[in-house]
Amino acid sequence: MKVYHGSLEVVEHPIILQPNRKLDYGAGFYTTTSEKQAKEWVERRMLEKQAECGYVNIYEFDDKKLSELKSLIFSKPSKKWVEFVMANRTLKGFTHDYDIVYGPVANDRVYLQFGLFEAGAISIETLIRELKTYKLVDQYLFHTDEALTALHFIEATKIE
Repeated sequence: MKVYHGSLEVVEHPIILQPNRKLDYGAGFYTTTSEKQAKEWVERRMLEKQAECGYVNIYEFDDKKLSELKSLIFSKPSKKWVEFVMANRTLKGFTHDYDIVYGPVANDRVYLQFGLFEAGAISIETLIRELKTYKLVDQYLFHTDEALTALHFIEATKIE
């Protein structure tokens, strides 16, 4: 299966990165099955960094590794997904031991709903119901070096 990673650089050899902010599934290497999502991410980063170009890196993902490695799969927003995302985004020192995590993206567009939930303005049931009205893009987190062996670089498409 093809997966995509947006970056300001060509990334032939992915590595596990420690983010400078809290992310949905924690530290690691993020990809998506949506080429459009990866391209939009690159375009936002190019604006933020005033970069002249960026790249959509394309990989072949050996998805058989999902059953061979310790994987956590969220097929849609659920209570467990919300709790996992909130733990990664808000609990100091939180980490997990999954090799690969798959599920919806809690991007900036929908994170307002998470903020309402965190503030106690809406229940978890309301949050999940609201999120199901959005067309959520997916993401794979490769959290360990062993998980990265499931990716094979194909090419990078330049975005200007």
